[in-house]
Parts: sequence; structure tokens; C-alpha cells
Amino acid sequence: MFPNPQDALPLPLHPSIERYRGIAKDLVKACKSGEPGAIHGWAERWVESLVELSGLVITRELPVRTETWTDEVAEFAQRTLQGSECSLTRAQFVIARSHGFESWPKFSKHLQALAQETSPESRFEAAADAIVSGDIATVKRLLRDDPRLSRACSRREHGATLLHYASANGVEGYRQKTPQNIVEITDALLEAGAEVDATANVYGGGCTTLGLTATSVHPERAGVQEALLQTLLDHGAGLDGSIVNACLANGRLKGAEFLASRGAHLDLAAAAGLGRLDLVQDFFAQHESATKEHLRDAFLYACAYGRNPVVEFLLTKGADTAAQDAQGQTGLHHAVIGGHAETVKLLLRHHAPLEVENRYGGTAVGQALWSAAHGGDPDLYIAIIEALIGAGAKVPADHAPVNPQVDDWLARHRAGQAPS
Repeated sequence: MFPNPQDALPLPLHPSIERYRGIAKDLVKACKSGEPGAIHGWAERWVESLVELSGLVITRELPVRTETWTDEVAEFAQRTLQGSECSLTRAQFVIARSHGFESWPKFSKHLQALAQETSPESRFEAAADAIVSGDIATVKRLLRDDPRLSRACSRREHGATLLHYASANGVEGYRQKTPQNIVEITDALLEAGAEVDATANVYGGGCTTLGLTATSVHPERAGVQEALLQTLLDHGAGLDGSIVNACLANGRLKGAEFLASRGAHLDLAAAAGLGRLDLVQDFFAQHESATKEHLRDAFLYACAYGRNPVVEFLLTKGADTAAQDAQGQTGLHHAVIGGHAETVKLLLRHHAPLEVENRYGGTAVGQALWSAAHGGDPDLYIAIIEALIGAGAKVPADHAPVNPQVDDWLARHRAGQAPS
């Protein structure tokens, strides 16, 4: 729920506390007007001006969108000001929290510090920007000018160190970027004294740079995830017992495989997700049975990553094809999401339920349509949809267009389609 560290709004290049007081007063006016959409209109104007004044360029790679920020800020403002008689204090709180600070006093103190170019806050912000933009010369200069910077923490609620920014995860979304030289920058931070296992208050707290890097999509896309993880390990980063599970839960298979090869612990679920049938069999050789939860998790991971031999083995141990995770996804949903057609067919042979809905209201076919519409290989998903329908699955009477190939296939099979 907003606000969280990843949703924090960017600051203008030259923030003014007086201007922010005016913005808070504008929110109060919008609140007191009682006009429908007044607060949303205020949020839209504020967010658009912030993006412009910050110089931020929002690309497809960044996990932020102006429209999302607007909706989140508006909803948070309405929720916060409700019952407060539209007080200025509550409006200021909305602004501070939207920028990732716990209170207006802490936010205003931060802005005052930023007005001084050599303040610790100014140096930290400059270093964070330099890290995510790949400006290693500036990073080294700032570390040289202030040796304490390597262990400093952000004044934002997450309290991240500069090393955490190298992970491109957990911190402000607009700073979740991985430059090609991030390994060299990370090494410079560690050589300057950065604490390799320092924790940040994100995703429930206690997150290290290694854990954030292992579960981050950005270093993987940049092709530097393994090198970055190795650098952290070389400097003594600890391997959390559940780190492989965290990688698998976030779709970071390469990170999971790399850390497993470096000695990370594998429980039943992790072994299943990695396709280690030998370890899965060893578990049952040493234990007469697994708990219902452990068996479910192992089965779902095996389905998600297309580990058919493991799936078949777990079915002999009583795995429930109707079991659902916290999102309501069954093994069949997970196999569909992963695009594993053979796993889908295997589950269908074992009579996996076809009409179970996830928390978004999607059956296995609905999930296949969504996945195909969001970048999935059309030919692959046509094969999956065909297998599901052949097993008796129902295509929604009306559904949004997917893509030309899938839409054409559905039309030939007389499946309904919504106009937009």
C-alpha cells in the first residue's frame, strides 16, 4: 500500500520549503472545496510538476509511471485527510510521506540540509544519483571528500545505504537503474568501507544488498547480476537461508541457480524449483512426509519452472493439483504463466482443476489470455490454450483482444471477444 519506499516521488532539482508549504495549502483548498475530483486534480498537477522540475525522464525500464503516482497520491491524500477537517498538518504529512519521509519535520529538515551543497544529505543524494547513472568518477570523488559517506544512511524512511542503491531494488523506483559499470562502482563503495551486510527497511525490513540484488530484475537485464553477486560474496556478504526461495518467488532463476552453486541453502521448495529431483527424493528418504505447506510450495515452484520430473514425483507424494498460493494461483496457473506447455499437459493428465480462479478472477485460460497479451509467445500460448480447451476449459464469453494471432485462433474457435 502507498506510500512505500519504491513509490517515493522525486524531488525538484532545487526544492524549496516555502514552495512546499504552498503546495500543502493548495491540498487543503482542494479538500475543503468538496468538489469531486478536486484532490485528484491537485495530485495530478503536483506530480506532473515534480517530474518536470526533477529532470526525471521516465523510460519503460523504470518501474514508475506518472499516472500511477497521481492515483496513489490522490488516494492516500483522501484517506489521510478524511475526518481531519482538511487540516494543514495532515496535508503536510501527505507530502512528506509521498516523498518517502516519516514526517513533515523530518522532510523539512532534509530540504534545509539540501540547500547546503556540502551537507551530508546533499552528498548522499549526489552519490545515490551518481551510482544509478554510472558516474563512477563522481562516486569516488564524493567518497574521497567524505570517508563517512560509505556507511551513511538515507534520511528517507527506508534508511538504505549507498550500497543498497547498487541493487536497483527496494529504494525509490525512479532510482532503480543498473548501469553497465555497477560492479566497479560497488567495488569502490566496498573498498571505501561500505558495510556489505547493512540492512534497509524495505519489504518488511532486514534487506541486505545481496538479497536485493539477487531478487532484482534490473541487474539481470543488464547482464551483470552474477558478477555483482560475486563481488558482494567476495567482500563477505552472508547468504540468508531463504535467499534461493526469494529468487524463485521473484522470477530470478539465474540468481537462484548462481547462489545455489555458491552454497546457498536449498529446502524442499527451492530444490523443486531448481529441478533438483535428487535432493527432493533425498528429502522424502529422510522424512516420511512433508507438511502440507512445504509440499504445496514445492509443487507450485516445480510447476512454475517446468520441472516435470519433480512435478510427477511430488504428485506421487500427494501433491494437491488444486492447492493455491497467496495469490490464488494453482500449479496449472503457474505452469501457464511460465509458458511451460508440457507441464500444462502433464497437469491436465492428472486432472488439474480447470476453473479455479486466482485472486484476480482468472482461470487457467484467463491467465493464458493475459500472459499472451502481455508479451507471451503467441504460438506457445495458442498451444497452451488449445490444450486447456481440449481438456474442457471454458473460454470467457467476452474477453479483451489479446494479439492478432491469438484473436484469430479464438475467432476460428468461436470464442467471444470484447470490443476493446
